Amino acid sequence: MLRIRMFFRFFSLVLLINNLVGSAEFFKPFNVSYDHRALLIDGKRRMLISAGIHYPRATPEMWPELVSKIKEGGADVIQTYVFWNGHEPVRGQYNFEGRYDIVKFVKLVGSSGLYLHLRIGPYVCAEWNFGGFPVWLRNIPGIEFRTDNEPFKEEMQRFVKKMVDLMREERLLSWQGGPIIMLQIENEYGNIESTFGQRGKDYVKWAAKMATGLGAGVPWVMCRQTDAPENILDACNGYYCDGFRPNSYGKPVLWTEDWIGWYTSWGGRVPQRPVEDVAFAVARFFQRGGSFQNYYMYFGGTNFGRTSGGPFYITSYDYDAPIDEYGLLSQPKWGHLKDLHHAIKLCEPALVAVDSPEYMKLGPKQEVGTQTSIKTMEFTLPLATDNSVNQPNSQNHPSSISKKWMTVKEVISVWSGNNFTSQGILEHLNVTNDQSDYLWYFTRIHISDDDISYWEANEVAPALTIDNVRDVVHVFVNGQLTGSKVGRWVKMVQPINLLQGKNELVLLSETVGLQNYGAFLEKDGAGFKGQISLTGLKNGDVDLSKSLWTYQVGLKGEFLKIYTSDKTEEAGWTDLTLDAIPTTFTWYKTYFDTPGGLDPVALDLGSMGKGQAWVNGHHIGRYWTLVAPKDGCQSTCDYRGTYNSGKCVTNCGNPTQIWYHVPRSWLKASNNLLVLFEETGGNPFAISIKTRSSQTICAQVSESHYPPLRMWSEPDLIKGNLSITDVAPRMHLQCEKGRIMSIVFASYGTPSGSCQKFSLGKCHAPDSLSVVSRACEGRTSCFIDISNAVFGFDSCRGTTKTLAVEARCTSSSDTGFLY
Repeated sequence: MLRIRMFFRFFSLVLLINNLVGSAEFFKPFNVSYDHRALLIDGKRRMLISAGIHYPRATPEMWPELVSKIKEGGADVIQTYVFWNGHEPVRGQYNFEGRYDIVKFVKLVGSSGLYLHLRIGPYVCAEWNFGGFPVWLRNIPGIEFRTDNEPFKEEMQRFVKKMVDLMREERLLSWQGGPIIMLQIENEYGNIESTFGQRGKDYVKWAAKMATGLGAGVPWVMCRQTDAPENILDACNGYYCDGFRPNSYGKPVLWTEDWIGWYTSWGGRVPQRPVEDVAFAVARFFQRGGSFQNYYMYFGGTNFGRTSGGPFYITSYDYDAPIDEYGLLSQPKWGHLKDLHHAIKLCEPALVAVDSPEYMKLGPKQEVGTQTSIKTMEFTLPLATDNSVNQPNSQNHPSSISKKWMTVKEVISVWSGNNFTSQGILEHLNVTNDQSDYLWYFTRIHISDDDISYWEANEVAPALTIDNVRDVVHVFVNGQLTGSKVGRWVKMVQPINLLQGKNELVLLSETVGLQNYGAFLEKDGAGFKGQISLTGLKNGDVDLSKSLWTYQVGLKGEFLKIYTSDKTEEAGWTDLTLDAIPTTFTWYKTYFDTPGGLDPVALDLGSMGKGQAWVNGHHIGRYWTLVAPKDGCQSTCDYRGTYNSGKCVTNCGNPTQIWYHVPRSWLKASNNLLVLFEETGGNPFAISIKTRSSQTICAQVSESHYPPLRMWSEPDLIKGNLSITDVAPRMHLQCEKGRIMSIVFASYGTPSGSCQKFSLGKCHAPDSLSVVSRACEGRTSCFIDISNAVFGFDSCRGTTKTLAVEARCTSSSDTGFLY
């Protein structure tokens, strides 16, 4: 019965998606233009709030709920990049299916009543592999990326035109009744333009002329481009953009990337940006004349497969966004910003009516705008906060994913007829074309009796020296792993043991995400640079860079696709015993059942080392349990002052990432195939599967706070029949999914601490817990007014009282099977 219910819920979602995206017109056709104050939507100035989301970093089954939460959060616009290497993996062969079905995504945005800012680029950066460029692009003769270079311009124009034509053919531009109100050409080119001299300046002019000549009929923008031509909008990217002014008076002030968090590298601390700082930056941006602001990211998602850039960027792209990697609301960030957006919309008529907003200083850390109320930059009172803790839920299923595992070793030798031999060291990407992270280099070394005698007499050992290594290299001698090196163009000196006669030397070069930022990406490469030499021989060093090397792309398991259900039985698996010693370069597989309910699913791979993982043939990404430094994290985060990515970091002394998202649409109810390739050794028996949910919610509201913004639009307040000071502050508790199961803590008085660490103060209303429990338990959401009358408590006179609450929510178990 449960499976039947699950099927019908999933089928209903598919029908909903098809109905939503099937319509050809989402708005009455309208034009988009601009003046010096704002974008003009159908001739009217608008203050627009945009939410960044990248469609390939989620599954199509996740898109509807993500878009719904974005709209509920108060956004007007969704912004996304276009990912060239995802759409054209082979030159002339296009992919617009699955996570790359951009037409379906844009139509979904339109059907939700939201606008779209489409950033075609086609360079995107985005911490995405190779900055979004397809690797085949670097193989075109004579090409130089992002400069006045004819081969590059020809390819760039061909793809940009392809995307504009596709949007026009699908009637997705605003003047066709579609949601697209703005397009972007290039991306942060101003950061590297000077590197190319005059050719860079000429390229900017060419790109602008090319883009505007495609007849899209909506404005084009260049971000971080102070010399953007007159017919191109220039925009700001950064943590703060209230001081930004475009390069022409006739252009509005746009903020295309408001960095709401930051990305994370393997072995690094996890950055977080306090929502108080984000909200302050956004409010001041609109106060000082801003008109379009986009959160980068509002939903970050996951770098599935090998899409993460870097090198060394992790699989999660959570970005401390208001919607977390799994699609859950991240509180208090989402709720706090929702209230901010409501406030901005209340002020929108005044904001658009003023041609030249001005502000003046009132004193230290205080200023006033001509169309806004006083803004205090340093809070002296606690903010009203709603908070939730998204955490693994281990209830209703075991901690270990499986007690039965099978294993097979990866072959450390030439295994395919597709290998070839060449003299000298070939550059990694020139050989792999990024079809795999892995490239094998094989050669043979002859060692004489004289060399052996020389080492014994002088008590020395030979060593392999590589001038420059990137990103990872493993050294094997006669089939045995001898050493490894990790880094970005770092030197490697590895002592090795050689036998008399012939010895097989194997180098396994790995990439961990291709460079995604900077000039000359086409020259960056991977693998080795400089000389590879064997030192310590009797007759001097041997330059192996000139030797014959045999090259093999990828792993045998990759080539055979043993991670798919169709091919997995061809691998020759053997049972893995509980007492088996962890081994390197080993494949593991097991089968598991899907946890019940609707909550997102994640694998805990904290017991493993480094490798890649597949579920039912879907590549969920790279994993690596590198540990962050033990120092550098703060016990509390002071949001005041200027933010940077090193401020308010977390997770010190722990692996950077252990949880890996497995979208529910990739799962079956049972018998799911999990395959891992493990490089450094780990214990698969300790792998667990958990659901993610916001089980704990907290809130803290003082009687000195204003009532919720949604109450400010009440008719009695608007008409002046009631003063805002006559309305009590109100706490709102809401479970994202499920119901409020219990109230763990409640105190009206002077509680202290923070979420999950609240404690009673000297002043406390005895009925606090019962009042909140009656109002909230068993409900999906509840409201509690903050007043003495509600709590029957009038002690501690002269003290400003606060209500602090911690509640537990039920998970969405027994409700079906969805994304």
